Amino acid sequence: MRSVARAALARSLVLGVILAVAATGAIGACGGRPPPPARGVAEGAIADWEFRRFQEVLDIEVWVSQNPAKAFAGTYVRAAAERSGRLGDDDLVNVFVTRYERDDGVLRATVKFLRRLAQEAGYHLEEDKVEGVRLVKITGNGETWAMWSSRGHVVKVGGRGRTGVPGDVVEWYGERYPSTLPAGVLEGPLPAGTDEPRPEGEEGPYDPDAPTPDWESYDPKKAKPPGTK
Repeated sequence: MRSVARAALARSLVLGVILAVAATGAIGACGGRPPPPARGVAEGAIADWEFRRFQEVLDIEVWVSQNPAKAFAGTYVRAAAERSGRLGDDDLVNVFVTRYERDDGVLRATVKFLRRLAQEAGYHLEEDKVEGVRLVKITGNGETWAMWSSRGHVVKVGGRGRTGVPGDVVEWYGERYPSTLPAGVLEGPLPAGTDEPRPEGEEGPYDPDAPTPDWESYDPKKAKPPGTK
């Protein structure tokens, strides 16, 4: 009888713990995606990429009608190259995140932007997956980028002079901004939504070089992440 009572008591304790954990919302949290950064971009190291600059960008590249947005930029430097004092084009990567008030129209506007870019001379676009993130690679005119839409966001990773995009940076952002790009994004039917021309006088596309530091006068021994003394 005592063994039966002890077993019943143990089951009650286990059930109590499960109910308490469920009440806190911990159950189901495992395997969930990490939230996006408050200011859009990572302001710390990603793998061996050291964070070096944050900037809020005034101009919006992918404009969505009646859906205000803000754009944020982060610049990262490969740690080993910085320590050596020799930085090549592939040792620097920029990330742009555009955050909209709503998700309405973001996917459609992104697809239209990519298709317009594909028609411009000097650019080559192709659909791809990098570390499981469905995106479009943009190469040409001395630039290489990976671009995708997410719910209420557009993400762009790359820079000038690069030969590719770093998978660990794409993966980090893909976990926080899961891609909503469908297969056949460059040739299939346009996603649902309405189109309106950009109002006259509204800012046009931002300068993709905006967050790029002046590496000609850069001294890695003096550079420190923002916020450090």
